[in-house]
Amino acid sequence: MRRVHPIEAESYRILRGLVDLSRFGPLGRAVAERVIHASADLDYAGSLVVDEAALEKGLEALRYNAPVVTDVGMVAAGITARKTRCYVSDTRARKLSDELGITRSAAGFRIAAEEAGTGAVWVVGNAPTALFELLRLDVEPALVVGLPVGFVGAAESKQELLLSGLPAITNRGPKGGSAVAAAALNALIYYEED
Repeated sequence: MRRVHPIEAESYRILRGLVDLSRFGPLGRAVAERVIHASADLDYAGSLVVDEAALEKGLEALRYNAPVVTDVGMVAAGITARKTRCYVSDTRARKLSDELGITRSAAGFRIAAEEAGTGAVWVVGNAPTALFELLRLDVEPALVVGLPVGFVGAAESKQELLLSGLPAITNRGPKGGSAVAAAALNALIYYEED
């Protein structure tokens, strides 16, 4: 059972006084709160795109211990309550990256697609190239947390995710990052404990 520190509880109290999250359902509100808390960025209240049914599907997958695949080690490091799979530093990803001229994150997702199987939860917080790659792969994710950050491809990869129809947590624009993506997944992991 997770214990909430008084500083964290006070931070959430302040956050709730600063922003209206009534447009979200219960799971969406939990995700939005945790993302805003992790980033101190109130803009996520308007830019986050979540679907309650997709979040329920993701929560159910997590309950049944679905594999969690991350694009980079920093995202994996932020998900402390679950074992994750990250292949960005795997020698196979390095080799595939060199052979195909793709990023190691994208190569890592190719490897993960073979090993994680159907029903995995995919978390992207850094590399738009990994999200683009995931959208090209023949996988059936339980949930995609697509929150890459940056000025090259981040907004476009998230727009493509939205158009894909896959169950997702994402946002519009270039904002995102490892802490934000980990926070979004942690919101579901901790949902029944908070």
